Amino acid sequence: MDKLAQETPLKILVVTQYFWPENMRINNMVEGFVAKGHEVTVLTGLPNYPEGQVYADFRRDPAQFSSYHGARIIRVPMLARGKWSVTLALNYLSFFSSASLIGSYKLRGQPFDSIFVYGVSPIMGAIPALLLGRLKKAPVLVWVLDLWPESLRAVGVVNSPRLLGVVGKVVSWIYNRTDYLLLQSRSFDENIKQYCTRAIDEDRLVYFPSWAEDDFSAEVQAPSDLLQRDDSLFTIVFAGNIGDAQDFPAIMAAVKAVKADLPVRWVIVGDGRASQWLAEHVAETRLDNVLLLGRHPLEKMPALFAAADALLVSLRTNEVFEKTIPAKVQAYLASGKPIIAMIDGEAAKVVVGSGAGMTCASGDAAGLADIVRTMGAMPKTELENMGSSGRRYYLEHFSKDTLFDRLEELFRKATLRRNKK
Repeated sequence: MDKLAQETPLKILVVTQYFWPENMRINNMVEGFVAKGHEVTVLTGLPNYPEGQVYADFRRDPAQFSSYHGARIIRVPMLARGKWSVTLALNYLSFFSSASLIGSYKLRGQPFDSIFVYGVSPIMGAIPALLLGRLKKAPVLVWVLDLWPESLRAVGVVNSPRLLGVVGKVVSWIYNRTDYLLLQSRSFDENIKQYCTRAIDEDRLVYFPSWAEDDFSAEVQAPSDLLQRDDSLFTIVFAGNIGDAQDFPAIMAAVKAVKADLPVRWVIVGDGRASQWLAEHVAETRLDNVLLLGRHPLEKMPALFAAADALLVSLRTNEVFEKTIPAKVQAYLASGKPIIAMIDGEAAKVVVGSGAGMTCASGDAAGLADIVRTMGAMPKTELENMGSSGRRYYLEHFSKDTLFDRLEELFRKATLRRNKK
């Protein structure tokens, strides 16, 4: 690839059901590519994750959410997630149908060099990108962050072999028409290949993990306005989605198990479908050492993490989750704080391999309690060493600059490959 081609700005279309003001990793990627001088357009829906209702600020003034750090945002109508499985299914259906039809109309006459799909569930969100790729004659790259139909079976949403087979055919259709499949975990490889029925070039499958926003790598300039540092307590912070997958019943069991053993406080930041249950449980059981701070913007997280002694990640186990690395793991590593992980599979391997913390099996409340007792009794220097090890591992394996450069090169490669056809 000649130097001129490498320096020419790209016109990139990002297709994602979730985007700012929702707190998603794709926001940071868009910001990064605008900073590199590229022209970025985002095709997305209405912000309603994770609460299930369209954000009040957006309803009051949608126009203020029409651009993001220089990227243009094209929004299409869709149903909000709600609190029920049926409304969630309609939410998924409404986005990919609306993005395919209304999105194509809103983007008519606009050329793009590459189309990038933020491939969280459901994978059908890639369908409008493939349609637009055909219309625009542009390559499509899908960042696969979840495995379908395995996810449906693993969480018990769909158990019918016939229906799973239908979803599998849709997945196969998507994968076989995508120019590049970017895999967030190395363990995704075999699952992806079984749905690629056409002859597949090995270089079309690209390992592309997540990264942490710059805020987590920078030095914290001011103390948190959400939580004061208290050296008399061992402070554990959980940040992110509060849902069934995070297994808060097991976390609460560990909270109760260690309550009398050491002075510890558990700080939960975030929101989600299990938030109400968690709040009611904490109140009913009078767990006065559990602080529920609600949802806050990402820029407040680094200072909050700095007030913690350890950061908690948890995930229920199943055949899909074992192969997934939650994006918060990279943010935790970058922050230089020890990690407590109640998780299996790839994520556990990263925590152990990096020397960043301690792990127990998914759902193992007793194991989680043991880790808290052990780390709560450690000297401060030992905890600092754990955090430093995690930070070094992050810089070596998940550096944002390295990943963005690799993705930019892939965009250009995909464009050249498509132009030669």
